[in-house]
Amino acid sequence: MNLPAHAFLDAHGIAYRRLSFPETTEKGAAHVAQALGFRERQMVKSLIFEVVDTGEKVLIMVGGDQNAKSGLLKKAIGSKNIKMATPEVILQLTGYAIGSIPPFHWQAAGFRSFLDSGLMQEQELGVGAGQWGEEIIITPNDLVKAANAQVVQLAGD
Repeated sequence: MNLPAHAFLDAHGIAYRRLSFPETTEKGAAHVAQALGFRERQMVKSLIFEVVDTGEKVLIMVGGDQNAKSGLLKKAIGSKNIKMATPEVILQLTGYAIGSIPPFHWQAAGFRSFLDSGLMQEQELGVGAGQWGEEIIITPNDLVKAANAQVVQLAGD
C-alpha cells in the first residue's frame, strides 16, 4: 500500500520504515506504541492549533506521553490567542481525520510546523501514515526535514 505520505517521502529521498498494526487497535499513541513495541514517547502526536486573531493554522508535534505547555506553545507560535482546531477544520486543512494525520505532504507553502526539542533525543519516531493501522518510522532529523519543522521546546520534560 503506497499512501500519499509514503510517496512524498520517496519523492524527497527521505528514509523511513513502514510498520503496520491491527486496525482494531484502540486509538491513542499509547496503544500504537504497545502494538508496535515502542515507548509511548516515540509515537508522535500531530496536533493542529489555530491562531484566533489571524486564522493561521500550525502543526505541533509532541511525544505520545506529552502535552504542549501553554506558555511554551504560545511563545513558539508568537500569539497568546490560540486554540485547538476543530475536527472539521483539521479534516478540511489536512484531508485527514484525527487519529493518523501525517505531519507532512499536505501543507501549503509558508505553513509552520513545530517539533518538541525533547524528541530529538530519540533514535526513531513513529508518525501517522494517513490511514489507521499504518505507521511511518523515521529519525527525528528526517522528520524535521520532511515536515519543514522548527525544533522548539513545547513540553515541559
